[in-house]
Amino acid sequence: MKGRERVRAIIAGEPADHCGFWLGNPDPAAWPILHQHFGTNNQRELRALLGDELIWICPELTGNVYRHPHGRQMFDLEMVRREHGQPGPLAHVQEVSQLDDYEWPNPDYLHYDQVLAQLRDAGDLYRASGHWTPFFHDLCFLFGMETYFVKMHTHPRVVLAATDRVCQFYYEANERFFQAAGDLVDGFFFGNDFGTQLDLMISPQLFSRFVMPWFRQFTEQGHRHGYQVLLHSCGSIYRVINWLIEAGVDGLHPLQARAGRMSAEQLAKDFGGRVAFLGGIDAQDILPYGTPEQVRAEVHRVRRLLEPRLIVSPSHEAILPDVPPENVAAMAQAAHE
Repeated sequence: MKGRERVRAIIAGEPADHCGFWLGNPDPAAWPILHQHFGTNNQRELRALLGDELIWICPELTGNVYRHPHGRQMFDLEMVRREHGQPGPLAHVQEVSQLDDYEWPNPDYLHYDQVLAQLRDAGDLYRASGHWTPFFHDLCFLFGMETYFVKMHTHPRVVLAATDRVCQFYYEANERFFQAAGDLVDGFFFGNDFGTQLDLMISPQLFSRFVMPWFRQFTEQGHRHGYQVLLHSCGSIYRVINWLIEAGVDGLHPLQARAGRMSAEQLAKDFGGRVAFLGGIDAQDILPYGTPEQVRAEVHRVRRLLEPRLIVSPSHEAILPDVPPENVAAMAQAAHE
C-alpha cells in the first residue's frame, strides 16, 4: 500500500497495512529548525524523509486566490483578526436588513489556477483540500466574539441571517472549486475551532441551532462530490461528536489530547470504529517537553487505543519552534513501526 491509498482506506474504515502519518502544518518559525536538523532544503524533502502521507492544500493558503479589483480580502477582517475579541463590523446590527450594508465576498473573484497546479504536483499523497470554510470564526470576527454569542440570545434572526450570508459564499466557493478540482482531491478538509480547553465555546443547544444546519450542508456537499469529509476543531468538542458523526464526518482532527474528555482512552471508548482519528499526539506537553523515548511510547499508546482508523499526527497541526526535532523524528518513526 502507498500513502494515498493507505490514508483513504484508514479514513474509510477499510483494511490497511498500518496506521498513517501526517506531520501537520508546522509554524513558519519551526521550519528552519527542522531543516537544519534533518539536512533538508524544502518542505517536500522533509515530509518525504519523515514518511508523510497526507498533504493539505488549502486555497486560502496558496495566495492570490481571491482577486478583488480593489485588493479586499474575502471578509476584509485583517484588522479585526489582529484585535481578536474587539467589536466587529456587524456588532451594531439590530435588524436583518442592516446586513445589506456590509460588502459580502463575491465568488466571481475566486481563481484556482495556483491551487490546482499544487494538487497536480502532489505526488502519491492523500490530498486534503477545499476552502477552509471557517464560518464560525468569521462570524466571531464579524460581530466580535462576545457580541456574537450574546446576539445568539438577543438577536437570533440576525445571527441566522448573517450565518446564511457567510455560509452561502463558502458553499458556492467550494462548489466551484470542487468542480474544477475533481478527483485531484481526496478529502474535503475544513476547520472551525468549536472548543476551549475545557468544553464547547457555546452550549450544545446553541450549537444545534446556529452551527449544525450549515455544518450538515457542507458535509453533504463534500460527499456529493465523492470526497471524504475531515473536520478540524481544536479544543474539547466531546459533547457534539455524536452529532458530527451522524452528520457524516469521516475523520476528526486534531484530537487535542489534554482538552476535556478528548483523551485517546475516552475517544476510543465512546467513538472507536465510528470515525477516523487524525492527530492525538500531545503537543502541549509530550512533544515539546518529553524525551524521544517518551514520544515513541505515547505514539504506541495512542496507536493501541485508536487503530485501525488512525492517522498519527500532533494534537495541534502547527508544530511550534519549541518542539525538538528529535521528538518529531521519534513521532514519525513510531508511526511507521
